[in-house]
Amino acid sequence: MPADRVPPAGPRRPTAADGVLVVDKPAGWTSHDVVARLRRLAATRKVGHAGTLDPMATGVLVVGVGRATRLLAYLSGADKAYDATLRLGVATLTDDAEGEVVAVADASGVTRAAIEAGARALSGPILQVPAAVSAIKVAGERAYARVRAGEAVQLAARPVTVSRFEVLATRPAVGPGGVPALDVDVRVECSSGTYVRALARDLGAGLGVGGHLTALRRTRVGGFTLAVARTLDELAAEPDHRPLPVLPLADAARATFPARELTATEAAELGYGRPIDPGPGEANLAADPAGGRVGPLAAIGPDGTLVALVEPRGGRLHPTVVFAPA
Repeated sequence: MPADRVPPAGPRRPTAADGVLVVDKPAGWTSHDVVARLRRLAATRKVGHAGTLDPMATGVLVVGVGRATRLLAYLSGADKAYDATLRLGVATLTDDAEGEVVAVADASGVTRAAIEAGARALSGPILQVPAAVSAIKVAGERAYARVRAGEAVQLAARPVTVSRFEVLATRPAVGPGGVPALDVDVRVECSSGTYVRALARDLGAGLGVGGHLTALRRTRVGGFTLAVARTLDELAAEPDHRPLPVLPLADAARATFPARELTATEAAELGYGRPIDPGPGEANLAADPAGGRVGPLAAIGPDGTLVALVEPRGGRLHPTVVFAPA
């Protein structure tokens, strides 16, 4: 964390309850910086995040506290939405504004119609080559570490789904050496694992002028939106004598997964790690028509607490993680 952002020592705040914080991450902070700050505010080291945002990016970062950290692996797989600005006419090593410029081309002749056609070609189920400077591991080492060591890294394409790639606005810009460039504001909705930087790169490549990402704001992760996000300053302003307010486990699970209301007997069975019988039509509730997995169900007890996440398997609902042991 930057030295000027390290908070002064003070009285210890009471430990926060198990739950989720939706943070509006500021620019210039890593996701780890945010977690480190929230460990102090929540008065516990058991804090983690569901999906990294690059330092240049802002917006929704879902953070788990206490037992909610066990939800993060499931929340990280939720679909996401972004508002972004792409610059056409300039390609960079990292596919974003923080990387070295590797190619420049005059983009003044690129029309909005051509940009929209290029965005359509990158929509739907596609195979995307991730940005080389990414956290993906290659032979046990992060790709970005290999690139920064001077190694040429070529990552394998992977299937992602871009459900929305909308061009909002275009405007002239100036690239290195005064070469005409074009800035494009877009709105993207996509599956987990999609790189908006790679969309910028591939859109520019398809138009023959190159491109990179200059601004990124994540507006949604699953059911968590900017409307419920709080800034770090707002969270730090909470009274020191009270625990940091969090979204309860059950509410956080309901925001992302279909809910399954339990009887007391079913809650006890799941608490022991035992499967329960599904209700009418529930055996396939977590599977889409094409056979892909959408996600687990949030099993909610009669008292409104999250008992477990369950998945249909073999005609029964099996707990994948139990939050309320019997």
